[in-house]
Amino acid sequence: MSLSVSRRLVAVTALAVAGLFASTAPAALASPTAATAAPTPPDIPIANVKAHLTQLQSIATANGGNRAHGKAGYKASIDYVKAKLDAAGYTTTLQTFTSSGATGYNLIADWPGGDPNSVLMSGSHLDSVSAGPGINDNGSGSAAILETALAVSRAGLQSTKHLRFGWWGAEELGMVGSTYYVNNLPSAEKSKISGYLNFDMIGSPNPGYFVYDDDPTIEQTFKTYFAGVGIPTEIETEGDGRSDHAPFKNAGIPVGGLFSGADYIKTAAQAQKWGGTSGKAFDACYHRSCDTSANINDAALDKNSDAIAYAVWTLGASTPVPPGPSFENTTDYNIPDSPAAGVSSPITVSGVTGNAPATTKVDVNIVHTYRGDLQIDLIAPDGTAYRLKNSSSDSADNVIASYTVNASSEVANGIWKLQVKDVAAQDTGYINSWKITF
Repeated sequence: MSLSVSRRLVAVTALAVAGLFASTAPAALASPTAATAAPTPPDIPIANVKAHLTQLQSIATANGGNRAHGKAGYKASIDYVKAKLDAAGYTTTLQTFTSSGATGYNLIADWPGGDPNSVLMSGSHLDSVSAGPGINDNGSGSAAILETALAVSRAGLQSTKHLRFGWWGAEELGMVGSTYYVNNLPSAEKSKISGYLNFDMIGSPNPGYFVYDDDPTIEQTFKTYFAGVGIPTEIETEGDGRSDHAPFKNAGIPVGGLFSGADYIKTAAQAQKWGGTSGKAFDACYHRSCDTSANINDAALDKNSDAIAYAVWTLGASTPVPPGPSFENTTDYNIPDSPAAGVSSPITVSGVTGNAPATTKVDVNIVHTYRGDLQIDLIAPDGTAYRLKNSSSDSADNVIASYTVNASSEVANGIWKLQVKDVAAQDTGYINSWKITF
């Protein structure tokens, strides 16, 4: 969100006031407001993703017009991605295989930390067909997960799960590289992969917004992101089983992913929903020489890149769900603009024995034009307030986050409330839903 001068002054003033009161507040108030939030997913800079695509185009141009398996353009593409990851602090592994009489390469990058027994992996194929440079298919997915991996490094993300990224070779010959990777993983290592996310063509020039429907949790994660930015999605069917998620799925690993369409034709209903041209392929340059850097829809590439980061942050760094029951309120509650009073969304909890746990989880989904202005509290049945989020200078929109609250001094049964207050003017938004899990 771009701020006007007056809007920036409001934000700066709010920060100054917040800092003043923080220095004089009684220490006793700190205890009931303690909460831990899952890290906020970043906005992936589209300019950075496009810069990677420019490099892949230059590599293809300098190497016979393609980046196909067994060709110099593919090895140069692998070298480019590897150099970026090495500089960002990843542990990279170059895996070789042979296909059609030529050496192929997979690049695997592991981010330090996280549970080694619970691995979240994201992958894209890096090779093109021999007919062209393959900038949408699949420079788009490869560039987006590269920039997401670099964003992990910039944030110094300490995720719950171990994060791994993969760039596959010889996908265009029948998922050869990814199949080789999966088939050569020991059974014990396969069982450690909690999910594989696949991104193959996410910047189609006449785009659709398609979500894989294989694993329900992964599918819902992507749908939640797109719902938050007001983009309807459809289930992906065109590439089902035709990309690098297939060998993972066949090995019993949960999979999911995104797709913006290939040579299927966009219908009138889809054009009305997403824009673009009905009666025309999602990507008329699919597997052709015209799949160049000009064959990209920036809006689709931008939103899909942000969705990738959202999934990596949410699935990789989320707080484990407590074993108890969940209660949810999905009714929309408008958040009044400042200086009006805040709004509360209630949930009646019953049938839970004893007190709430020390790991009470609160999932929040708020649609808002400037989340930095929002102050969010969990209100216990006895009126005790647990601060989930303070106002800040964060200029992004929406709050989609999970918080862990030590509410062990509270009786679980009763009316719990999510209380949201907008502390500065010129905003609109509403509580979309929230859930409490004991």
